[in-house]
Formats: sequence, C-alpha cells, structure tokens
Amino acid sequence: MIIEGQTVLHVAGRLTLALLILSMALAFVRLVRGPQAADRIVSLDLIAVLTVAFLGAYAVHSGESAFLDVAIAYALIAFLGTVALSRFLLRSRRTSEEKQSGEENR
Repeated sequence: MIIEGQTVLHVAGRLTLALLILSMALAFVRLVRGPQAADRIVSLDLIAVLTVAFLGAYAVHSGESAFLDVAIAYALIAFLGTVALSRFLLRSRRTSEEKQSGEENR
C-alpha cells in the first residue's frame, strides 16, 4: 500500500529505518538485562553497528552524503571502544582467576 506521491524506494527507506530503530531497542534491552559483562559488550557493539547502518540508510534516504562521513568516524570510534572494553574484561578475569588460585594455594 503506497501512499500517493511516494515511490517504493521512499517507503522501503522508511521501513528500513524503522526496523533498524526496533533492532536498536531490542539490543538495548539486552544491554540492560545482561546478565554477564560479555553480553553487555556484545550488545553495545551491536548497537554501534546498527547506528552505523542507520546513518548509512539515512544518508541514502535523505540524499545527504555528510552522514556517511559521520558513520565512518563513528564506526572507527566504536571499534576502538569495543576492543578496549574486551581487553578490560579479559584482564579483569585474569586478575580474579589469579586471586582465586592464590587463595586455593594457601
């Protein structure tokens, strides 16, 4: 059902943006509910990827190429954030395992 004056591409663009927002909301639910830190890191990375996809889809939908520059910059920053959080999680697990093994040796 296409409203008069709208092309199929315009309707598909709006549908794509709506589905990406819905996906971000579901990923945000996983971010809040957890239950573990690894689940939260993965959901945060998913939200970042969906944000980049949203910016790209919006750039196509609106015809503004400036949003693509923002999407590229955001993707780079989000990647570095994901790597940093993952390394932090790995180091904190190693530290807790070393503490537990030290207590068992006593």
